[in-house]
Amino acid sequence: MTVTADASAGARSPRPLTGQAGLFDYDAELRLHNELFRAAARVGPRDRVLDIGCGTGQSTREAARAAATGSVVGVDLSAPMLERARRLSDDEGLTNITYRRADAQVHRFPPAHFDLCISRFGAMFFTDPIAAYTNIGRALRPGARLVLLVWQGRDRNEWASAIRRSLTAATAAPAPPTGGPGPFSLADPAVTRGVLTAAGFTRIGFTDVHEPVFYGPDTATAFDNVLRLREYGDLLAGLDTATAEQARTRLRATLAAHDTGNGVYFDSRAWIVTARRHRSPHPA
Repeated sequence: MTVTADASAGARSPRPLTGQAGLFDYDAELRLHNELFRAAARVGPRDRVLDIGCGTGQSTREAARAAATGSVVGVDLSAPMLERARRLSDDEGLTNITYRRADAQVHRFPPAHFDLCISRFGAMFFTDPIAAYTNIGRALRPGARLVLLVWQGRDRNEWASAIRRSLTAATAAPAPPTGGPGPFSLADPAVTRGVLTAAGFTRIGFTDVHEPVFYGPDTATAFDNVLRLREYGDLLAGLDTATAEQARTRLRATLAAHDTGNGVYFDSRAWIVTARRHRSPHPA
């Protein structure tokens, strides 16, 4: 099954990516994905929710508003993102959120505590995915739900292939690694199913999400936003002056070709992955 959000409203009035002090604004980039993810999460009013890789906390805050008499814990490794998440939550008067800087692969969560674990593109970077999801599973009560939003393969995500190609066309930059932790580590449903099954999850399902990602209201803004992303900034930083300028020119042309007149968009494909914590707790 493929699901899509109503892209027309977002295309008419996209929100500029205005991250804090150099932070890329993933919330603006992923607005259409987020609508589908929020619907799939189905946070209940009394749920105790764990949000893995919460970033600046949009999914955490939305879960907190839905879990009005419940609670939400957002976990991330980025101190600047968590700082912004706390500030935004305070600004909204949300008192049922706790943020923790922690590695979910090894952090000691309270056992069998949470009713739901969510992650919006924040759970693909574990060095040992089975160990990580086993650890997360121990924090979930038997029967609790897991809802992940993860990227499909690089070749199905135009934002990843087209932008990188524009920056590396005149260089001998190696192809990005295909194994290990990274944005596409859960792209293969067979691999993901194997990880989650080994970690004690069952009733595993995949829903195809086909939505564009947004990089800015115009080419100039999109150019600045793309270079806030570490992968692309690092690529440019490794080039000599002339080659870097050529790469910037190609990047501007690529972004201009994707300017719809209502914003710069690239095609993308993702999975919404759902699962249940097995009712028999996984061995410690």
